[in-house]
Amino acid sequence: MQNRRVSNQRQVFAAPAEHLPRDILLERSISALKNAHPEFSAEKTITPGQGAVLIAIVLVTVALFFAAPAIIGTLITIACAAAYLANGIFRALLVWVGAGETPKCAPPSKKALPLYTILVPLYREANVLPALAEAMRALDYPKKKLDIKLILEADDAETIAAAEALDLETCFEIIRVPPATPRTKPKACNYALNFARGEYLVIYDAEDRPEPDQLKKAVAAFRAAPPQIACLQARLNFYNAPENFLTAMFALDYALWFDFLLPGLDKLGVPMPLGGTSNHFRIDALRAIHGWDPYNVTEDADLGIRLAQMGYRVATLDSTTFEEATTDLPNWLRQRSRWLKGYMQTWLVHMRSPRGLLRNAGLRGFFCFQLFIGGTILTALLSPVLWALSLLPLVPGAPSLPDFGPHFSVPVLSLFVGNALFTYLAMLGPYRRGWLSLTPYGLAAPIYWMLISLAGYRGAFQLFTRPWHWEKTRHGTSKMTTA
Repeated sequence: MQNRRVSNQRQVFAAPAEHLPRDILLERSISALKNAHPEFSAEKTITPGQGAVLIAIVLVTVALFFAAPAIIGTLITIACAAAYLANGIFRALLVWVGAGETPKCAPPSKKALPLYTILVPLYREANVLPALAEAMRALDYPKKKLDIKLILEADDAETIAAAEALDLETCFEIIRVPPATPRTKPKACNYALNFARGEYLVIYDAEDRPEPDQLKKAVAAFRAAPPQIACLQARLNFYNAPENFLTAMFALDYALWFDFLLPGLDKLGVPMPLGGTSNHFRIDALRAIHGWDPYNVTEDADLGIRLAQMGYRVATLDSTTFEEATTDLPNWLRQRSRWLKGYMQTWLVHMRSPRGLLRNAGLRGFFCFQLFIGGTILTALLSPVLWALSLLPLVPGAPSLPDFGPHFSVPVLSLFVGNALFTYLAMLGPYRRGWLSLTPYGLAAPIYWMLISLAGYRGAFQLFTRPWHWEKTRHGTSKMTTA
């Protein structure tokens, strides 16, 4: 079934199509996925079937709670505590599995290097364009074999003027995306995919600084890998990690995620959500699955899971791209809210057919999807609930909670063990890079998780009010970027 599905898809994005009219290319960038596979499109946030199930669960739970409040309240409390702990234990397992070394491949010779497409989506980022151009020039790859697409919105006159003023080399090309709904990064990337000429393709963000040999490492890894490896995810971290408390915590977050958790998923051979940048693709596979979902605001996470649903795999690449961590809380909150909203979209989309996900990802992949994608959402949303339940006994006249031994209630124990585990993992994150000066910041992980919970509830609200709204993350705000 999967092979037949992929072969049919190749007829849609089979090759560069710059000869087609722009309106057709634009329409295709928006509708290709939802027309071919509406079950994988986030255009509809919740399907009628999912809505009916959700309403039924709420009604039954409320009815049972009124019938037996003590029993149902106890079961809900235990379920919340168990879900919170399960996520922490699963992450610890991934750290243990992912701590090993990543196999290295011999770099290919310059004569054997293929044409490589680089997509750089930009919006209102004229200030970072000069540094971006230098970062692309610093890549250790023959310029005549680079196909760099600067993807700009057609009505972003300031960034277009800044790009034209740089007098860029011929390997650079400016792609102007006509205005259309949804105004999202994946829609823009789909439009640019029509013009991509490379055998392989990678996405970089405006502020990215990839290690110079990253493209060569990707070519070597692809050639050594089986053909079902359609994507390689490079590691991500920040060049301005020590700038303030927020950037330090963000760096710990990324160090754990990209240096341990994703390699753990890779070694388990289960579906892996991608990071927002430095995804390297076999371009024929990317076209075969209709590119990105323009309606998903965490299109990278969705694409990693969809690749697994379509019979492909994602692996990690032992190379780092350094980014600019957001330096102020409002900017960070907008970005993290969008990410968590997108994770909710991704979970809802791929759970439209649990049986299909189980068939395509296997039993292990199915449960890892629940623990990693679902667990990321639940951990953000459950932290305030467990804090409230833990503090409830201090309220005069509050109902008693299920006890665990003579001193600890279930939520208190779960909160204590879970936060201790998350704190330990946060402190372990920078070990692989030798960034030991950041380790003490890991003690503040519970505070950081409270901020993530705030972003989670904000993202959940937007999921129902503005599901496709793309909250722009401002780049170029760091003192280190300016320098």
